[in-house]
Amino acid sequence: MEIYCDNAATTALDPEVIEAILPFLTQNFGNPSSTHWAGRKVKDAVVDARKTIATLLNTSPDEIYFTSGATEAINLAISGAIVTYEISHVVTSKIEHKAVLQTIAQHEKEGDIETSFVKLDERGNVDLYHLENLLRANPRTLISLMHGNNEIGNLTDIQAISKLAQRYNAIFFTDTTQTIGKQWIDLSQTPIDFLVGSAHKFHGPKGVGFIYINKKHRIKAQIFGGGQEKGQRGGTENVIGIVGLAKALEVAYRDLDANHSKVCKLKQYMVSKLAISGVHGICYNGESHSLENSLVNILNVSFPCLADGSLVKSLDSIGIAVSGGSACSSQGSSHVISALPCQKDKENVRFSFSKFNTFDEIDHIVQAIVSIYKAGPISQNQSRFHFELTH
Repeated sequence: MEIYCDNAATTALDPEVIEAILPFLTQNFGNPSSTHWAGRKVKDAVVDARKTIATLLNTSPDEIYFTSGATEAINLAISGAIVTYEISHVVTSKIEHKAVLQTIAQHEKEGDIETSFVKLDERGNVDLYHLENLLRANPRTLISLMHGNNEIGNLTDIQAISKLAQRYNAIFFTDTTQTIGKQWIDLSQTPIDFLVGSAHKFHGPKGVGFIYINKKHRIKAQIFGGGQEKGQRGGTENVIGIVGLAKALEVAYRDLDANHSKVCKLKQYMVSKLAISGVHGICYNGESHSLENSLVNILNVSFPCLADGSLVKSLDSIGIAVSGGSACSSQGSSHVISALPCQKDKENVRFSFSKFNTFDEIDHIVQAIVSIYKAGPISQNQSRFHFELTH
């Protein structure tokens, strides 16, 4: 039995998305820049997709630009803002996605900026008081803080940060890769300068994403070519991807409340099953245990280290796909877990759910974890297992 529980990494294509893109894999193959009928037909599809995304986010189509994914969009937002506005100071956190941290680090290495890391509490939440102090001391700062963390699921109060950005004349970029399609985002109510999305995180195709650039900005492009995307991003448009992106986001927003409720119940169910599993020493990283303060599709769990291998690898060997990092082995812990004052001596496993997961799959996963800990020894000095199991 194969079970996929790594939806924060990527998601399966929704059947409605497959249906939407099929015509663009066959008869609708024109280049959107061509002026003849074949080009006009696909250009209309790109225009419609842009309108769909803008409507869902409650903004203007002129503020949506298509990219190859979130990583390119992140680079465009950060580098574009730094170069265009001659930003000399960036505020971020140590638990951002590496696409953010490495882009910022490169600019710091080149002497463009100085970087400040906002303080986090022991669960990885942003200290807004410290953020305000940093903004007060550094006029015209670029803030780069994610909306939802991809490893521990923490949700950041982007409404509060956007208000601070306005107060101190800062530019606010938020990485919404994990929250687009899972959280309601209304750009007419939340003043953000840049945000990004990637289709494959909400059951769309890989290799396509977008960046929202507030209409008051016009940042310098990084990819030059035929003037596509109003000169902001050159290159022939990925029409198949763009159509799939728009359809996936449309379906995600249409079913958002229902999916949120279902996935929330899956997460609660797994927590309850782990609690009675008999595996000793289980705890949760960041806010992933919370239904209010984290993404409901992410649960990051610390388990006792196995002496003879990795829990993630053991689960993979029986067809269960999850992700994580282990301080028990050479693969090491993640930079997110390393930034938190907790569970560095355990194996940290991220389970991330989608609308396609089931309660039966949760039962199977927990039973598999129990079997693995019953069968194998754990690292010295760690209490292994309580054998009074309840099923």
